[in-house]
Amino acid sequence: MRLKIVIRIAVLGSGLLLAMGCVRSFGETKEDFKNDKVVASEETLAPGEHEAVAGNHSSVVVYFAGHEAQLKFADGKTKRESIVRGEALREPAEAAVLTNTGREPLHLVRIEFLTAGSSEMWGRDGFAPASQMVFEDQYSRTYNIRVAAHAWEPLHSHRGRVVVCLSGASLEHILPDGSVQPTTLKTGEVSWRQAQTHKGHNLSDTDLWVVAVEPK
Repeated sequence: MRLKIVIRIAVLGSGLLLAMGCVRSFGETKEDFKNDKVVASEETLAPGEHEAVAGNHSSVVVYFAGHEAQLKFADGKTKRESIVRGEALREPAEAAVLTNTGREPLHLVRIEFLTAGSSEMWGRDGFAPASQMVFEDQYSRTYNIRVAAHAWEPLHSHRGRVVVCLSGASLEHILPDGSVQPTTLKTGEVSWRQAQTHKGHNLSDTDLWVVAVEPK
């Protein structure tokens, strides 16, 4: 895991900032991981800070914290967002400048898709009953998983996925062969999990809440 100051010096990003008359004020980004399907990065902006978003790939953004934000695109159009913790939003492959227009630090996870995706729709195939679909498109199936303290999930399946943890817990996964796989998800953690079929048991006194993003 590496930490770096976000100074996007790509010609497109720098030119966009200058063309829009933005003050050169940058936040921080931390690349959590990259594989052949996605790159997942956390971004933090103080109130008033700007960041050039290269927009090379379509992406999903999941918010950890914040109040308000604005995206300004090269053609002059703007998109304002009121931040809701845990909300997942789709962003197009389009260069923009992201500004924290709120009064609180902005913290988000950006999951960029590195493939062309697929037209196949998975729907709720494999879902546990309590999982809640957020959206599905050619790039991903994105959904919420909530497991109450000490509760069990019935047997269900996941594809390879990004897991954004909003409320962590200690768990055990019971695999189809009866073996037990302990695992812990920490609040604020962003990780890649391999495809698996299991029953889930929340061992903690806290509820589990994650946003899962399965790339296609």
